[in-house]
Amino acid sequence: MSGQAVTAELLAVVVAMVDGHPSVLTLGEPPRLPAGPLLPSHRSLQAATRTWVEEQTGRRLGYLEQLYTFADLDREGAGELRPISVSYLGLTTPGEEPGIGGWHDWYALLPWEDTRTDTSLLDALASHLWRWADSDTGFEVERRQRVGITFGLDGHAWQPDLVLQRYELLYESGLVPESPAESRRPAAELAPGDRMLGDHRRVLATGLARLRAKIGYRPVVFELLSPTFTLRQLQDCVEALAGRAVHTQNFRRLIEQQALVEETGEVDADTGGRPARRYRFRRQVLQERSVAGTKLPTTRSR
Repeated sequence: MSGQAVTAELLAVVVAMVDGHPSVLTLGEPPRLPAGPLLPSHRSLQAATRTWVEEQTGRRLGYLEQLYTFADLDREGAGELRPISVSYLGLTTPGEEPGIGGWHDWYALLPWEDTRTDTSLLDALASHLWRWADSDTGFEVERRQRVGITFGLDGHAWQPDLVLQRYELLYESGLVPESPAESRRPAAELAPGDRMLGDHRRVLATGLARLRAKIGYRPVVFELLSPTFTLRQLQDCVEALAGRAVHTQNFRRLIEQQALVEETGEVDADTGGRPARRYRFRRQVLQERSVAGTKLPTTRSR
């Protein structure tokens, strides 16, 4: 029996902080990630990804790393050709030029991931998930354990980097509109959030999970900030990426202990209060310590 032909698609999760909101670069309606096929003229997967992003959006990427490769037969796009999706994470600043496409607040796409202030959405999803877990008499114990661990319920702590696992559980339980099981649920039960083209929200969840994990051990957050910033701006950025609040004093103590930043001698008078000192990232930290990052202190209870 002859083997199934394979087609490779490159997708880019390009993230920037836009007006204080973590945002992803999207195109069209429904929103989709910059993407394109691997062509014989491309010298590498990463080069192909950079090329497609620049051709489709006019933006040249700096920081870029491979995320994940999807090759599921039972997901969107399976047919005569077996699709392989290779995803990449890019970090940038929005820039002044509008470019092609636009910045989409990622919490409009994955709203259940923002636990900084309101957790009512999680409470509503939890009730649907518990009913789903108990609907299969053969696997209710396993399902309830997955729901508890993944969504921080039933005595389990919320783990910010389980973004993909949460999306996959919502997909499996039919709580997102792209799920094949969605048609069996009333529209009122579906999780809110802007639907993306095909499997692109799944890829976005993978990118958010990777970024949340990385801010715990490498200072990638500085790729998203302007060259100088206040400590409040730094904390706001970390909280926005993590989707949770941190204790201010613990956060600043940790930043100081790790010597990640240094003062510029400038102050920001546009704070609405006492002028704030401005800082910059100590680039030599990367050479001094291979494991350094903005590790998040103990969070406030949600």
